[in-house]
Amino acid sequence: MLSPAQLLQEFITLWVVIDPIGTLPVFLAVTAGMSAGQRRAVAIRAVVVSFVVLTLFIVLGQVVLDALGLALPAFQIAGGIVLFLFALTMIFGHSKPEEEIAEAERVRQTSVFPVAIPSIASPGAMLTVVILTDNDRFAIAHQAVTTALMALVLAVTLGIMLAASPLLRVIGTTGAAVISRVMGMLLAAVAVDAVLRAFVSIGVLPSFSG
Repeated sequence: MLSPAQLLQEFITLWVVIDPIGTLPVFLAVTAGMSAGQRRAVAIRAVVVSFVVLTLFIVLGQVVLDALGLALPAFQIAGGIVLFLFALTMIFGHSKPEEEIAEAERVRQTSVFPVAIPSIASPGAMLTVVILTDNDRFAIAHQAVTTALMALVLAVTLGIMLAASPLLRVIGTTGAAVISRVMGMLLAAVAVDAVLRAFVSIGVLPSFSG
C-alpha cells in the first residue's frame, strides 16, 4: 500500500505533467463564442478522451516496452531527458498557455485537439503514466491507485474548465503563464530524479534517499 508521502508525490507528479491550470486558457480560446452548454460538452469530452488515452498508455505502455525489448532504466533515462527538455520549453520558451492558445486560435476544431491532446494528455503525461505504472516494479494495486490519482487530477481539470471564465478573470493569462513556468521547474526536478534513479538501479550511482 502506498504511504501518504508516496500518494502525495505521485499526485504532484501527475498534476505537473497534466497541468490543469495551463489547460484553462487553451480551453477558453477553443470555446470562445460557444454557448455554456457547448462549452460544458467540450470540457467533458476532452477529459473523457484524455482519460482513455492515458489509460491506454497505462495498460499497453509496458507491453510495448517488453515487445521492443527495452529495459526500464533505458526508458527512464530517455523519458527523463524528454521530460527535462519539455520542462525547459515551459520555463524558457513560450509558456504552455501562450503556445497552445495560438494553436487553438488557428485550429478551433474539436475538444480532441488541442484541449485533450496535447494540452491535457500531453506527451509528458503519456510518458509519466507509463513510468509510474511499470509492471516490473509496481503491483496491480499500486497501478490502480495511480490510475485513480490520474482520474482525480482529470476531475479537477474538468472542474477548472467548467469554472473557466471566473478563474481566468482572477489569475489572468499572465498568471496562467507564470504558473505554467513554475510547473516547468517542478517537472524538470521530476525528470532529473527519474534519470538519477535509473543510474542508481544499474549501479552507476550509489543509492540516495528521496
